[in-house]
Amino acid sequence: MILRDSWFCAHWAWQRTRRFMVVLALLLLHTSSLEGRKSHQFAWKTGHWGHCIGDCGSGGVQSRVVWCVHSEGWTTHHSNCELTDRPESQRSCFKICDWHLELFEWEVSEWYICVLVPFAHGEVKPRTSECVTAQHGLQHRRVQCIQKMNRTVVANDICEYFSPQPPMEQACLIPCPRDCVVSEFSSWSVCNRHCGKSLQHRTRSVIAPPLYGGTKCPNLTESRVCNVPISCFHGEEKYTYSLKVGPWSKCRLLHLKEMNMIGRTMLDFSSDSTERSSFKLQVVEDLHHFHKFRSHYNSKPLDIEIGYQTRQVRCTRSDGKNAVLSLCVQETMPLTFQSCLMPKDCEMSDWSSWSSCSRTCHSGDLSPGFRSRTRSIKHIAVGGGRECPETEEREACNTHAGGEHLHPCPRYSWKTSEWRECDVTLLLEQQDPRHDKQTALCGGGIQIREVYCAQTTLDETHKLKEGEDVSEDLCEDPPSTSKMVTCEVPCAMDCVVAEWSQWSSCSHSCSSKNSEGRQIRTRSILALPGEGGKPCPPTRTLQEYRLCNEHSCNLVYWETSLWSSCSENILITALNASVNWNGEATCGVGMQTRKVFCVKNNSGQIPAKRCPESIRPEAVRPCLLPCKKDCVVTPFSEWTRCPTTCQMGNGTTTKQSRYRIIIQEAANGGQECPDTLYEERECEDIHLCPVYSWKVNKWSQCVLVPDSVRQGVLGLNEACGHGLQSRVVTCVLESNRSVDMSECLKWAEPMPPLVQDCLVPCKDDCTFTPWSKFTACTSDCESTRTRRRTLTGRSRKRDKCQNTEVYPQLETEPCPCTEFTTRSHGNWSECIIAVGKMELELERRFHGHAKECGEGICFQALACYDKTGRLVEPSHCNHSGYIEQPCMVPCPFDCKLSDWSSWAPCSSSCGTGVKIRSRWLKEKPYNGGRPCPKLDPKNQVYEAVPCYSKCNQYSWKVEPWSPCETNSEQNSLLCGDGIQTRKNRCVNTTEEGGEETVAHMLCNQSEIPVETQKCIIYCPGECVVSAWSHWNQCPQPCNPNTMQTRTRHVLRSPLKPKTCPESSQMRPCVLNHNCFQYHYNLTDWSTCQLNENATCGQGIRNRLLSCVRSDGKAINKNYCEKLNLEKPTKVIIDCHVECVVNCQLSEWSTWSECSHTCGFAGQMLRTRSVIMPAQGEGRPCPDELTLFRSCVIKPCYSWVLGEWSPCKVEGGQCGDGIQVRNLTCMVHDGSLSAASKQVESALCGELPSKDSALHLPCSVPCPGDCHLTEWSEWSPCELTCIDGRSFETKGRQSRSRTFIIQSFENQDSCPEQEVETRPCSGGKCYNYVWKTSLWQDNERTAWCQRSDGVNVTGGCSIRMQPATTRHCNPACRKPFSYCTQTGVCGCERGYTEIMRSNGFLDYCMKIPGLEDKKADVKTNAAKHKPVNSKMHDIFKGWSIQPFNQDGRLKIWVYGVSAGGFLILVSLIFTSYLVCKKPKQQQPVPPQQKCLTLAYDGDVDM
Repeated sequence: MILRDSWFCAHWAWQRTRRFMVVLALLLLHTSSLEGRKSHQFAWKTGHWGHCIGDCGSGGVQSRVVWCVHSEGWTTHHSNCELTDRPESQRSCFKICDWHLELFEWEVSEWYICVLVPFAHGEVKPRTSECVTAQHGLQHRRVQCIQKMNRTVVANDICEYFSPQPPMEQACLIPCPRDCVVSEFSSWSVCNRHCGKSLQHRTRSVIAPPLYGGTKCPNLTESRVCNVPISCFHGEEKYTYSLKVGPWSKCRLLHLKEMNMIGRTMLDFSSDSTERSSFKLQVVEDLHHFHKFRSHYNSKPLDIEIGYQTRQVRCTRSDGKNAVLSLCVQETMPLTFQSCLMPKDCEMSDWSSWSSCSRTCHSGDLSPGFRSRTRSIKHIAVGGGRECPETEEREACNTHAGGEHLHPCPRYSWKTSEWRECDVTLLLEQQDPRHDKQTALCGGGIQIREVYCAQTTLDETHKLKEGEDVSEDLCEDPPSTSKMVTCEVPCAMDCVVAEWSQWSSCSHSCSSKNSEGRQIRTRSILALPGEGGKPCPPTRTLQEYRLCNEHSCNLVYWETSLWSSCSENILITALNASVNWNGEATCGVGMQTRKVFCVKNNSGQIPAKRCPESIRPEAVRPCLLPCKKDCVVTPFSEWTRCPTTCQMGNGTTTKQSRYRIIIQEAANGGQECPDTLYEERECEDIHLCPVYSWKVNKWSQCVLVPDSVRQGVLGLNEACGHGLQSRVVTCVLESNRSVDMSECLKWAEPMPPLVQDCLVPCKDDCTFTPWSKFTACTSDCESTRTRRRTLTGRSRKRDKCQNTEVYPQLETEPCPCTEFTTRSHGNWSECIIAVGKMELELERRFHGHAKECGEGICFQALACYDKTGRLVEPSHCNHSGYIEQPCMVPCPFDCKLSDWSSWAPCSSSCGTGVKIRSRWLKEKPYNGGRPCPKLDPKNQVYEAVPCYSKCNQYSWKVEPWSPCETNSEQNSLLCGDGIQTRKNRCVNTTEEGGEETVAHMLCNQSEIPVETQKCIIYCPGECVVSAWSHWNQCPQPCNPNTMQTRTRHVLRSPLKPKTCPESSQMRPCVLNHNCFQYHYNLTDWSTCQLNENATCGQGIRNRLLSCVRSDGKAINKNYCEKLNLEKPTKVIIDCHVECVVNCQLSEWSTWSECSHTCGFAGQMLRTRSVIMPAQGEGRPCPDELTLFRSCVIKPCYSWVLGEWSPCKVEGGQCGDGIQVRNLTCMVHDGSLSAASKQVESALCGELPSKDSALHLPCSVPCPGDCHLTEWSEWSPCELTCIDGRSFETKGRQSRSRTFIIQSFENQDSCPEQEVETRPCSGGKCYNYVWKTSLWQDNERTAWCQRSDGVNVTGGCSIRMQPATTRHCNPACRKPFSYCTQTGVCGCERGYTEIMRSNGFLDYCMKIPGLEDKKADVKTNAAKHKPVNSKMHDIFKGWSIQPFNQDGRLKIWVYGVSAGGFLILVSLIFTSYLVCKKPKQQQPVPPQQKCLTLAYDGDVDM
């Protein structure tokens, strides 16, 4: 029971635990699911990168925003996202600056080939047969941003900063496929006259190649058997035989394997091992010195091997088949073997290690460094081996990221320390070296500071950071700062004064009559002097002042002219030359003066008393008279250094020079400058460069083809014939020491040949005596000289040796010329100023004025000729090559004008006017001198400035009127009208004038007061009135509607009432009559006024202000001032007179090299340039800045290649041969029309290096061989055009060659026909159209024709080809019918066509009246008899055929039908009228309505 309970408890506990574990696992799974879900719900998002900011270059920084977002799109805190996956928010970048424009650029490739535009599904659009002109396509190209220096690719953003990226694709057109176009066939070749069957052929050439997928070219040749074969007669061979020579095999050595095969080969190379060994030993002996020679620059010997090469010789039949060699045996058989040089490629050493980079530090720019490596030549190529490649290689280095991983480059600059204390001992030691240094020193001394070279580097923040001291050699320029200055140490008893204080601020902002602006500075006494010491300066010298803000407050100020030149004054001649001014010795004291005048703004000059006298400038001051100045020159400089590097022995003499410079020119009668400013001398102990030369050893024995090879061919046993011999060539110094071969390849002449042809005579060869000497010449080069040789030994009996064309025994050559003549050629040169001395050049260099005129020399070239008219070297004529003639270059003279006249009085006595001065022409310019200014007809030039005369300075003064006087004779009462008078005088109304009477002409003549007027003496009882009052003022502005009045009053009443005159008068205010308006008037700007004695530079232009009445009269400015009119502000402006600067030219350059090394056309030139153009009225620059002179005339020698000879097969009739052409040395004068003459080959120098220039492999076809023809001529240049417009800038032209079949049995071995195409310019667009002939018997010919009239095959569309055969459809099967030229069935003669309604022939009907010709009609001859009579042609169109060819009725059928219908109607109507009964009376029918008919579309209607 206990056990059961315990088991039950345990079981219950286990159940509970298991449930708890399940719940816990589910909780853990849920938690992990939530975490996983959380990690997938949030993600990082980034913004775009911002602009690059920071320093220029790779030190920039870019930033972007990074944030955390939920999968639903809302932003949350960044902690919800995984921090380890957070993208970077900053990165380094390349900051682009404006100066980077010079470092980067767009690199754009050529456009790639145009491809068809793809479909939307990516399929390429196929070429369709519907292509008419062209199809649309796309072109692409590569565009990338690169660094200019090393062409490395960088980010496109850099280049886009300066210019937009060029387009990478563009639309294009692809022309339709164009087939190959060929010419017409040539005519058939002539058949061979040899008996048997022969072939003939014809060819054509390619005019245009296939393009854009067009069809290939057809066969260019056609062959056929001759129609009439020639039968062979008895005993005549059916075939001919030719000896065919094959090509030479590659050069090879005789191997042991070949020796073992001897006796088994087709050719008899029978030999044993001893012969092989002996040949090897012979070669080894011959080349012993080659193997013995080992270069000094590597351990490998220079191995030159001489081998052999063979060729096949066989007999071929005219049908192309091989035949027995005996059928072709002739007297001399061609060689089948020859010696050759085994080809060896150039062998180089391994590359050396790379040198260190030329750039090892980062200096802020992006230029790369470079490093290099080299290799040497072990031995050169021989025997046509591969030539030597480059021996040096360079590449950029340290280019990554602009060198950001490199340390900054150091910079070196001069630095200075602080000034040390004033040191007196240095000066005292120079005066007395025994001076006691322990005593306290005072007086004058020296302050010293150190000037040293320091290194500065660029830190990471691109700031300069000073480093340690370095060697002075690292700083390039000498220091510009001073190391030493003078100073003074006060002695113990001296007065000590402090330094000057700074200038105080200005006391006033402007100067007035009672005050002026001043600045003050002071110094104080620091220590009083003792007995015997230096006293203190006076108190007044402890303070200094200077004027400031000198412009007047009242706009009234002093104006001064420039100081005059220093002149001697008799009042101060007692002063001697020992007087010192400013510490400089003088030659006497003179006097300088200047004008001082008072000026008021806007008014010009005013009386001097109106300016403050306290600040009046000085008008006179003493000055130093100029002393005599001697020329001062520097000492000679150090001699220039002689070159430290070696000099070539054949170079010009090396010199060193020194010079001195003029510091001060001589003046006032001082000593002149020396003539010698430049000296030179030859350098001593110059180290000459080592002279490299080629050392050649003796030629080895002549090496022939091995005996085993020679004996195997036709049993030749004699060791003779052509072979090769070699020699050793080494590079040596003058000391005969061998050096690297590359030195000679660089510095020496071309390498001598290592191998040459040689000849070992055979027994049967022709032998001769040596050539004799040439015979003596009887006269000059018009005669010839000869030399001879004779046969020796058995050769005299051999027939072949007697052939003088093959073995000449006499040589003739023209005699050399000994007499020469001289002829001048070309025009005289310009006059060239002679420059002979170096001193003249130095004078121009240091004084700046080159000699431009004077005596010179003209040159004319001389040519030297021999008696035959051949141009020769000028040394044969014993002259320099020129005729010289003195000449003169006129010097330029400048325009000369007189001095300025005095200023004329002001043109106006009141207000503004003009005053002028003038100067006149004294001498005109010529020869390019400085031009004159613009002159008037009197050859004068004027200068005008505005002036101002004060108004009312002079006015009229009137005396009282005299009593009124009447005529007493006529009027006894002494009353009534009379006359009264008064006197006028002109007075000076100014303050200084005091109303002094002056001449009447000074007053205004138009304002002279009236001196006489009418008056009245009233009689008793008359009304007496007072004089009129003044007119009252008119209001401003003047208005005619406003009235002006004046009045008078009655003084005495009359006896009779109402007899007094009017007491007031009125008049309108009329402008410029009794009413005036006023305004300020400004004159024009004056010319630029300079200070006195100045000729150019800064000046002023002014204009004057005046008050003017509306009628133009100038009045006092007070009128305008009272009206408070607005004044113009600017009356003075600055100006600039351009200084007269003559044109400054550079020195003449040295004469250039001759433009042609020979002939008449050669010219030398020298040039000069404009350093400073003329300014103002300076002397203008000359037009001629270039001088030419003819070169020394030398003959032109050149190698001239002759025409290629026909292909020559050595010893055979066909096969591989060689073409040769001659190389001739010719002389000419260099002109296009010059005739060349042959001269000695030695005058032309070295021969052309390439053998291919004189020899060319070729082939002569054998009878029966299938061979290629020669190349056809190049076709005309043709452009690819679309709708008649050029599609390309360049066209194409083609040429071709095809094969010729001589035997159908060998046509399988024919080579392929060849086509070549090349670009060309200046092409044309051609059209291709079909052309047809006339129809004949339902057939015609169609062909394709180019627009220039050339018949071709190809080019025309096949789909557009017209038909060439015409058939009647349906066929003409009716009796007596046939197919006509128009393609329809017609009837024979005597029959007419009866047509169906559809236009086809129904049957042929016999024409009546032609029964007698029935038999003829039925005969076969009549059926097919051609109808050509003229009558038949005339009536041919009148046959009764109602239908056209298209099946429609002819027009005459309609006409006949209409006529017949009308006749029928008329007949019926006539019959009706004839047969009609008379009309009976009928009752009138009732009136009916109108009947309207309507058609409903029914057919019955």
